Amino acid sequence: MARGFSKIGATLALSVMLCAAGDTPDYAAAARALDALVEQGYAYPEKLPGGVLPRSAKLDAERAAVHDSRSLLHYAEDRITSLADHHAITGSSFKDSWAVIPTYADVWVVARDGRFVIDAVREGSPAAQAGIRAGDVLAAVDGIETGAAVASFWDALGLAVTPHRADYAARVLAAGRRDRERRLTITSAGGASRTLTLPSLYTFQSDRPPLSVEHAGKQTVIRFNNSLGDDGTIAAFDAAMAQVPAGDRLVLDLRDTPSGGNTTIARAVMGWFVSKPHSYQMHNRPVEQRETGIARQWIEQVLPRNGKFRKRLPAVWVGRWTGSMGEGLAIGFAAMGAPVRGTPMAGLNGSVEDLEIEGTGLSIKLPTERLSTITGVPREDFVPQPLH
Repeated sequence: MARGFSKIGATLALSVMLCAAGDTPDYAAAARALDALVEQGYAYPEKLPGGVLPRSAKLDAERAAVHDSRSLLHYAEDRITSLADHHAITGSSFKDSWAVIPTYADVWVVARDGRFVIDAVREGSPAAQAGIRAGDVLAAVDGIETGAAVASFWDALGLAVTPHRADYAARVLAAGRRDRERRLTITSAGGASRTLTLPSLYTFQSDRPPLSVEHAGKQTVIRFNNSLGDDGTIAAFDAAMAQVPAGDRLVLDLRDTPSGGNTTIARAVMGWFVSKPHSYQMHNRPVEQRETGIARQWIEQVLPRNGKFRKRLPAVWVGRWTGSMGEGLAIGFAAMGAPVRGTPMAGLNGSVEDLEIEGTGLSIKLPTERLSTITGVPREDFVPQPLH
């Protein structure tokens, strides 16, 4: 949902143009402008240590050394990584860049009592096929003990390890580099240890229809196959809904929607279940308050769809690979009174905006809006009901 900053975009473009020599961008100026863009636009500074953009001698030296498009992208990746926010990424990447989480992750790792515990495994993934289970421990990555690998990950940026950074880095390390296999040492709950070589999920993607529909007894399950950004999902959902028996219990399975999507598709789905306008999520745009001193907040609504209505609300299933717009659907259905069940979701921060550093070919995807339930609970903190 890119709208673009009115003032931020103009300020950034001007800083780069003023420092440019002829038609060649001043990449050093662009690197400095990147920091300013993140500082001004990022919607969650209170989640950063000290509430400020992370700084270190290593990051400062890397920024000062930026001189071309390649070094600018390297710095941009490190600067975005410093936020430890899975919803903030660069618009371009290198072949060996770290995998994007949660889209290209198949284990969800959390630090608990000095261990790095796998609390969820993606269904049908290489990790699941290799027998990794929730409750196992990620003991090492590429032969390096996980705690040491996490410390090294952050030391490369000159930053200290915090609990939040430990979780973030462990998940990134487990997903690995885009262009190579991963070697993960897993310790089971019973203490047995084994080292597995798993492919990158960048080589593991398969073509699937937008939806899968299953009928069992008096229940129909519509599963979204990571398709909330696919415009064809609307027609596919409408067709699936037309075939749901009136007496069936309906389940919408959002447990494989890690890449998010857009609010048009989400509202098309929710629009089947409202007969009048219904609020589903709250937006807050901190950048406007920083620019003007005046806060901006609004509630987004779902509207009925002509000729498409089901009175009985669905049950909604969610999990760690329910991300971004999938999480938006979850809180939207919860606002309607539908049961939302499963494990904690991906917990991705806010709404992402595409921001371009003009003249450099570089863009970043940054959470610039906070999203919450209509009662004010941050979307990333929403807790579903247990599945069983």
